[in-house]
This record gives sequence, structure tokens and C-alpha cells, in this order.
Amino acid sequence: MKIGIDTFASTGGRSGIGVYLMQLLRRIPPSGEQFELFGWDFDRFVYTEAAPHCEYLSRCRFNGRTANTLWHLLRFPDFVKLRGYQVCFFPAAHRRLPPKSPCFSVGTVHDMAGYWGTRKTRESLGLVRMILPDALRHVDRLIAVSEFVKKELMDLVNVKESKITVIPNGVDHGVFYPRPRNEESLVLIQPFSFRRPYVLYVSRIDHPVKNHIKLIEAFGIFKERTRYPHRLVLAGADSFRAERVKAAAAASPYRNDIFFTGHFPASSLPELYAGADFVVFPSMYEGFGLGILEAMASGVPVACARAASLPEAAGHAALYFDPADAEDMADRMVNLTDRELARELRQKGLDRAKNFSWDGCSQRTLSLIQEMV
Repeated sequence: MKIGIDTFASTGGRSGIGVYLMQLLRRIPPSGEQFELFGWDFDRFVYTEAAPHCEYLSRCRFNGRTANTLWHLLRFPDFVKLRGYQVCFFPAAHRRLPPKSPCFSVGTVHDMAGYWGTRKTRESLGLVRMILPDALRHVDRLIAVSEFVKKELMDLVNVKESKITVIPNGVDHGVFYPRPRNEESLVLIQPFSFRRPYVLYVSRIDHPVKNHIKLIEAFGIFKERTRYPHRLVLAGADSFRAERVKAAAAASPYRNDIFFTGHFPASSLPELYAGADFVVFPSMYEGFGLGILEAMASGVPVACARAASLPEAAGHAALYFDPADAEDMADRMVNLTDRELARELRQKGLDRAKNFSWDGCSQRTLSLIQEMV
């Protein structure tokens, strides 16, 4: 059996979707079915390092979303026939799909943010809503990373429930685990240094959906109430309207305690989590909420928004707040400074994170792909 994996729109391993694909590739067995990867040439070494036994084919000479969309529309069918794929897997099916596939197809949908258009003009949103639903309905089997995403697929684009399988993302427990904490106030994580205590949010700087501005407001309320020396660390690359978030931070009376890291190396994330007093996850829309489980697996207490898929990921192991209410968010931050409550949430989080593993996610995903033939 020959299986093609479309790596376009998987961000070269630099986002949640990229992490998802990298974790799957690392678990593809070296023998058995023949897997081939195809995508941008500049992603070649990222993915071949994760799956050295899989051949990588560079396709679509021109960079950019428009050129790549046209490649999927015009060139993809002939490419699939030429390579003799029996199944094609799309790990970012909500971002890049051909209108139809000449072979069996399986796609993973991580969220439907593109359909809601939080980062699109009215014209491009209209185009997405015209093309995406039909393309998703033509995929033979869809994987939803949460029940929330499954419901959106059924309600928004009218995908039949029988075509959708929910397979949650995992956590790499060999990387994210509780680490011993020393009493030093300075945490050195090359090329950064952080002064403890700090509050952490790991997410790209994307306004308004990631809700950084409301978190900055809540942090100011927290500082005003408690007079604690905590800092706010915002770890993530600049994305849509990041300048508005930075302007809000600059206008805060506690701007000297707000720290932007920019793109943060994935290899250093476990240390960053380990040094935090607690993690706040205020996003208004997430298809899964991987950062919540990474924090819990690291033994860090979590407060998160009661929104979208986040309660599904966090279960009873987090404190919840209204993401539109800075006062409510600040209340939960104050709660997390209670040592007894923090200790209780830390244990609940560790227990919760044990329910999610990349081994289980990969095994179920690969089994579903193999079932197509």
C-alpha cells in the first residue's frame, strides 16, 4: 500500500499543526506500508528528520497560499495518479485541500477558524465559505481533534457524522513532565532570562482570537489587587494584529512586568512551563488547546477560558473564567496564588494529562488510514 502525506500548510513544525504532524511521522513504522511526503522544498529536512525512512517530494515551485491552492486544484490529481497513491492523508485539511481526490482521502481538522474568518477580508472569507465546505464533504474520512470540532463540521459544513472520527491530540510525556524547582529568582533559558515569579501564556500573538489584550487587562487588575511581584510572559511569534497587543502592553501601568519572547524554541518550552507559577489560557477559540495539557503534564496549575474546546481538554483540572471578563480572569489568577489550591490543581492536572498521548493518537490515526484500503 502506498500512502501520500500532504505536508503543505503544516507550518514546518512551528505550530500546533506542525507538532501534530511531526509526532505522527516519528511513529510511522519503518516497514509495512510505503509512506511518501510531499510539500514545500524548504520543509524537506524538517520532516525527513522526523521520518528518515519516508521519501520526500518537493512540489509547487512558487511560494504562497494562492499558488499552492492552484497547485491542489490543477496539478494534484495528476500527481497522485503518477505516484500511484491508494490513500492520501491531509494533516491540515481545514487549511489546504484539493476539491476532490482521485484516491481515498483522510484529513484531520484542527479547528474551523478559517470558516469564521477572524483573520480574513470579507472577500476572502466568502471564497473560503464557498470552497471549504464542499472540499471537506468530499474527504472520505475526517478526523476531528475534539468533540467541539466534530460538532462544527456537522453544523457548519454539513459533514455526515458517520464520516467523522474524534481522535484527540496527545502530549509528549517524555518532554513535558514535572521538573524540580530551585529557589533562584532568575531562570536562564537560552537565549532568554526570566525573573520569577511569572505568569505564562504560550500562544502566537494573534488579535483578537487569542485574547492577549484582555489578559493584559486582567494582569493589571491582579497586580493592583495583590501587589505581588509577578511578571507576565507572553511566549509566541507575532501574528495577526500583533501590534495592537503590544500597544496595549505599552499602555499598561505594569508594562515593565510584561515580557514578549517572540517565537520561542520548542525545545526550551518544558523549562519555560516548569518555571511558571501558573499558566493562564484566555483564548476565545481553540480546536483543542494543546498548551493546556502541556502545562498540566509539566505540573503547572492552569486557569483557562470557558470557551470552545478548552473545557473538553482541561476537564475538572483547571479553574475557569469568562474570556470577555477581565475581572473574572483576574479573580482566577488571585485564586492560583493560594498554595493549597495550586497544589490540588497541580495533581489534578498531572492526572488529566495522563489521558492524552501521542502514541495513542498516532496508532488510531494510522489505523484509520490503513482501514481505507
